[in-house]
Order: sequence, then structure tokens, then C-alpha cells
Amino acid sequence: MSSEPLRSIHVVAGVISDARGRILLARRTEGRDLAGRWEFPGGKREPGESEAEALIRELQEELGITAEIGEPVINVPQQYPDKRLRLDVRRVLSWKGNPRGHEGQALAWVAPEKLQRYVMPPADRPVVAALLHPDRYLVTPSPARSATRPGSARCSRRWRRASAACN
Repeated sequence: MSSEPLRSIHVVAGVISDARGRILLARRTEGRDLAGRWEFPGGKREPGESEAEALIRELQEELGITAEIGEPVINVPQQYPDKRLRLDVRRVLSWKGNPRGHEGQALAWVAPEKLQRYVMPPADRPVVAALLHPDRYLVTPSPARSATRPGSARCSRRWRRASAACN
């Protein structure tokens, strides 16, 4: 077992959606780690770059598009046998150009509900889960709770009548 620390890599990726709501995936090319698996387009962040700057550069190099980067979707730490990876995923708000695999990679526009069918690197799987869940949840107190507060007798009577009508 080696006592050398694992190398750390910071990777940025973009969630690019078309007008039909499909999401762009890129297939890792032969000769790379995890070749043949599908991933969200992006690449390594260079020293001195912000996440947004790195993603803009990577999408230009890989796909030939000029992108406007939005809010973070998810940040995924992933440990592999030979490295520690941090995947920072952002939404792409808009882009100019026609995405093409400039590095020989295949591209696919995929409906969100079909993303789970694609074999992906371990770090990309939580991204799919995040995309399939709402970005916000509404949390409200239960009616019974509000009925037990002082001064809520009127509300409590209405709630009891309404719930009785449902039974």
C-alpha cells in the first residue's frame, strides 16, 4: 500500500438542456479512464480559474459552444483507487453554437426520465438523482398543529368540520 497522498482533481460539468427539455450527454472516448461511459460535458478546472470560467472554456473546447453558466446543481466528492475527484455541476442557462464532439466523443440528447438507462461514471450518478428531484419542496405545518395554538378555536372548528366532511 502506497503512503503517497491521492491526487486531487477538480472537475466541472454542465447540464445543457435543449428546447424539448432533453439533456446533453457526452461519451468518454477510448484511451481515457472509464472509456465508453456517458457523462455530463465538462472537464478539469485549471489553477486560477473559477468554476464558471473553467466550464465555459471546457464547453468551448469540447463542444464548440459559447455558454452562459448558471447556478450550481450539485457538488459530488468521489474517491477512486488512484485519485480524489470533486465534480462541480452547474446549469447552462444558454449557449451559442451547435454542440459537436470536437474531441471525437459521441453526443446524445436524452430525456431526463431516460438518464438512468445510460452507464455513467460513479460521480455522475448523483447528478442524475439531483436532476430527477424538484429543486424546491414546499413545507407547511399540518392543520392539527395550527389548531392547537392559542387563539385558533375558530380555525380548529373549521378544520374539524372540513375533516369530518371527508370521512
